[in-house]
This record gives sequence, structure tokens and C-alpha cells, in this order.
Amino acid sequence: MNSSPPAPQGGANAPAGAIHRTIALLSAAAFLSGVALRICDGLLPRLAADFQLSAGSAGRVVIMFSIAYSLMQLLFGPLGDRLGKARMVSFAVTGCAVLAACAGLAPGFDALLAARVGWGMAAAGVIPLAMAWIGDAVPFEERQPTLARLLLGTLSGMMAGQLAGGLFGDSALGWRGAFLSLAACYAVVGALLLSQRRAMAAASPPPGAGHVPIQRQWRAVLASAWSRTVLLAVLAEGVFLLGAMPYLPTFLHQRFGLSLSAASGMVALYALGGLVYALSARRLVAALGQRRMVAIGGCVMGLGFLAWWLSPWAWAAAPVALAVGFGTYLYHNTLQTLATQMTPEARGTAVALFAFAFFFGQALGSSAFGWAFDHFAAAGLLLPPALGLPLAGWAFAGALARRERA
Repeated sequence: MNSSPPAPQGGANAPAGAIHRTIALLSAAAFLSGVALRICDGLLPRLAADFQLSAGSAGRVVIMFSIAYSLMQLLFGPLGDRLGKARMVSFAVTGCAVLAACAGLAPGFDALLAARVGWGMAAAGVIPLAMAWIGDAVPFEERQPTLARLLLGTLSGMMAGQLAGGLFGDSALGWRGAFLSLAACYAVVGALLLSQRRAMAAASPPPGAGHVPIQRQWRAVLASAWSRTVLLAVLAEGVFLLGAMPYLPTFLHQRFGLSLSAASGMVALYALGGLVYALSARRLVAALGQRRMVAIGGCVMGLGFLAWWLSPWAWAAAPVALAVGFGTYLYHNTLQTLATQMTPEARGTAVALFAFAFFFGQALGSSAFGWAFDHFAAAGLLLPPALGLPLAGWAFAGALARRERA
């Protein structure tokens, strides 16, 4: 049995040029979302120093963003199905501009946390609904390479965010300069998306999508055992990968005495590994297939965390980060492609639940790893992902094999 049969596409009548322009703009929005997701990693030591906090306590700026981001998926997904994915993405980017500015102007840490909560709520409507829009507009056989183009934007942003966090953290501008710069960029992209909204709306969802109550949309996704399997797989990735990632620059800074810029720059190569994947996605899908991609991806990620723990050389952190990034997207892009096909009649809800599981996993993991890093240092931070990520990859590869045999 084919694990992901193609579904009719409502966007088939949308002009190809409009689709390409829209994907470019969505990639720009995804770039800024990637920056927002990772910029605080390099800023944590600066935030800890400015507010006289431990690294784990300063990590609440990551945790609160992730919790807000994940919970808002439960609302944004159904709203995208009912009111239009294009409209909701445009509004979300504009909201990010406002909340990023509020974060940059925050008078204290509590106000900063409140702004990060709002920012996370607004950001929830960007990448997942952009993925769902692509699911409506692009046939399944072309969807994984097309999603890889969106991934290029996200990964470039993550790499830029890691590096920018360290640079701002070492500079006089600090975290205020970082957040206010992001607010200006969001404002520009939001204006461009609003000007393109009519063309974005040309790619409509499948007939009948979005005309059922929200609770029925959730049930339609969660009733499927396969959907629950995909959601559990991405939850595990969120816990073990994204949960540990925010503390890696601080780990390198403390262990090797690196500057925040250098430590963040090394970890930023994680996103470069993802870019290598995105540029070769079409060939990799054809050569490996989905089962081998998730199994290999989980192993590569786990070995990378083990290498970070065992390596006595600071310079080794950079190539390890690149390898972990490549392994991550062997695993993750396979999952997100399958997520676009879990429930085509409620695709926005399905992809939003996928994002909810991913970033709720990050919130759980960041809380746990912040505590573990404060109490058990490197072993508490790096050993659980070294074990958990390969297990997640093998388990999901087995689930794919059983589905194909059914």
C-alpha cells in the first residue's frame, strides 16, 4: 500500500506564476520564523547576565515562545481551513512585527516573557499554514521538493538566527537590537504578503474543506491511527532535538570558553546541513525512500549529540552541527510531507496539529533540558538526545514498513 496516496488538488487552476511568487514570499516569511525560533539561543547568556538569571531560567524566553506557538496551532489550523490560509498567514506575519517590537522595547524580563508569548501566538500562523497552502496548491508527487523550497527559507532563517543571536549578544545592541531588527523585517514581508493575498487565495483547498465545526476537524485528524503515529514521531523529535538545541551555544561557551558569536556560528551550521538536504531532496527521496530516510536521519542526529558530548576539540562542534542538520531533515521533511496528506479535507488543521506536537515537544524538552543542564551539565543535556533520536527514527521506519504492507 502506498503510504501517502495523492489527493485531488483544489489549487490546480491557480496560475503557475502566482504559485511560484507566493512560495517565494512564504519562504521569506518562513525565513523570519526560522530567525525567531533560534535567535534567543545565542542571546541566553546575555539575557542571563542582563537580568541576573541562570541559563535555565533565561531559557524561559524559548520555552514560553514554544508553548504559545504550539497551543495556538489548535486555533490557527481550523481558522485557516475556514477563513483562508492566505489571509491568516498575512495577518500572522503582521502580528509578529508588532510583538517583536514589543519584545525589543520590554522594560523588564516579565514584560519580555509576555511579549514572547504574544510573538509565539502570532508566529503559529506562518509555517504550518504555509505548508498547508502548498498542500492545497501542489500535487502530492511534487510536494516534497516544493516543501523543501519552503524549508530553504526556514533553515536559512535558523542559521541566520543562530549567528545573529551571538553577534547581537556580543554587541552593545544586545537583545533589544535583535528583536527590533526582526520587527522591521517582519513589517516589510507582511506588507508584501498582503499585496499578494488575492493571488494566494487563487489556490483553494479541496471541495468541502473547512465547512465543518472546529471540534470535528480535530476529531477527523485524531481519529486516524496513522495520524497519531505521525504526531507522536514529531513530538519525540521536538522533545529530544529542539528541546536541547537552545542550550548548545551556552554549552560550547562554558566548556571551551568560546565567544557567544563563535559558539552560535558553529551551531548555526546545523541549518547549513539542512540546506544541503533541501538542495538534494528530490534525489534523496528517489534514492533512499521514506523508511530509510527516517531511520538514517535518527541515527545521524543521535551520533551527533554523542560526538558533541565526547569531543575534546572546540572546532569539531561545527562539522557535527552540519551533520546533525542533514540528519534532522532526512527525518523531519519526510514527516512533514506525510503530515500534509494525513487529512486532506482538513489539511490546515492536520498540519497545525503536526506543528503543535513538534513545538509542544520543544517546550517540554526545553523545560527538562534546562533543568538537566543546570544540574547535570553536559551529560544531562546531550545523552538523552543521543539515545532518544535514533530510537524515534527506527520506530517510525518500522511503522512506515507496516503501513506499506497493510
